Amino acid sequence: MSTTSADFENFSDDDELWLSDLETRAIDLENELSVWRETRQRALGDQDYAAEPVPSPPHESFRRVAGPPERGPQAGARTSAHAAAGWAAGPSQPRGTGRSQPRGTGPSQPRGTGRTRSSDERTRALIDHGRRSVRRARFGRTHKIAIGLAVLTVVVIVLIMVVFRTGASWPASVPVVQNEISTACQNPNIVSEPNQVNFACGKDTSQILWVFSLMTSGDNPAFSDTKSGRQGLEPISATQGGEVAWSLNLHHPYNPYNALDSLQVAARAINNIIGGASLTGSNGKPTVQPGLESNPVNCARYTGSAAIVTRAGYPAMCATAVTSASGQAALVADVYKQWFVGSSPALAQDASVLYQNANDPGDPQVQAILKTLFGSAA
Repeated sequence: MSTTSADFENFSDDDELWLSDLETRAIDLENELSVWRETRQRALGDQDYAAEPVPSPPHESFRRVAGPPERGPQAGARTSAHAAAGWAAGPSQPRGTGRSQPRGTGPSQPRGTGRTRSSDERTRALIDHGRRSVRRARFGRTHKIAIGLAVLTVVVIVLIMVVFRTGASWPASVPVVQNEISTACQNPNIVSEPNQVNFACGKDTSQILWVFSLMTSGDNPAFSDTKSGRQGLEPISATQGGEVAWSLNLHHPYNPYNALDSLQVAARAINNIIGGASLTGSNGKPTVQPGLESNPVNCARYTGSAAIVTRAGYPAMCATAVTSASGQAALVADVYKQWFVGSSPALAQDASVLYQNANDPGDPQVQAILKTLFGSAA
């Protein structure tokens, strides 16, 4: 009976110790699983963690618990041996099985030595190479500085061009003739008859007068060419000028050396060349003299449309007004050919270029033309 009681006591002690050991292993296993989950989640979300070795699932804990103690007389001795070997550190210290301490030392410290090593490595990399975002920021600033320098260079070049072009000007005689044109164009009889064309004194087209005068006489009212006999600002003979002046109802005989007379005669001649005129012939009958706009081909060049308007007793006219820069340039070149009889196509083109750049004497083409006319740029 005493033997049976001793065995029963040993049996109860073994069971109690085994259950206590099982509870301890369950707690350790729970901690290891928690650490393992956290490490896996960080490895999926952070590339730095992906390079770290991921601990294997804590299956070793299952091996530590072999099962309930055997029943029998040897149980007490075995239990004592187990207590000496595995429980010497107390209930909270797991029995040694040759495996190192698992990552994490408890719920209050989930991260292990592997995470600390990775942090140290990243810190060392930051010290040696800097943050990637910082490097990108440095590159961005450098790129912006380069762009800024390029923009500044372009601005300086443009300013230099503007300053040099602003310094160029027309000959000093041009402003004088411009003032004289303002006075001459007040004469109401300079428009063509009967179509009432007034291109020569139009608000945006009157530069044709001083451009033509600049081309043929250097804007000099006292100009005189002994070879051709031409006098004054415009290339019209004194006889022709007198006839035009008579049609303008001038208050004195035509004087080619008078700037106002010359400009008024030139304006009426230009308007007649463009719009045509109705004249009285030597037989006393009216005669219609067609102008440049009486030709559909010319109208297509000047206005983009070949349509013309015809009326009895009137020269034909383009159905559309000449408003485009290219149309006016072509018209001015054609007028110059008829106004200055015998002029070359190159001179007519030069007159067209000067007309288009009336507000830009610094234009390279203008400067080249002025050098040809006067030997040096203005």
